[in-house]
Amino acid sequence: MAQYDVYTNPSSSAADGIPYVVVIQSDLLDALATRLTMPLAALEVAHKVPTALCPVIMVKGKRLHALAHYAAPLPAKVLRRPVDNVAAQASTLVSAMDAVLSGI
Repeated sequence: MAQYDVYTNPSSSAADGIPYVVVIQSDLLDALATRLTMPLAALEVAHKVPTALCPVIMVKGKRLHALAHYAAPLPAKVLRRPVDNVAAQASTLVSAMDAVLSGI
């Protein structure tokens, strides 16, 4: 399981609005039973979101908002097969986490 791998949201009740989650946890912590993830939401254009906190991430050709303020651990065993990897967009995700942690 690689950092920045994208998985289908394992929560079927939330999957309509949040179809994917991205693993943001370092590969160095693979021995842990959980992975820190960030939800990737399909928000309507009319819905205003703070871009520093909720940047747009491209997954399988779709524009999704990474919801850094909702980052949460999930059991690694519920994350089945990655559907994409967004390592090329890592700096955007790290900046969003910086906004959560430092307000910048």
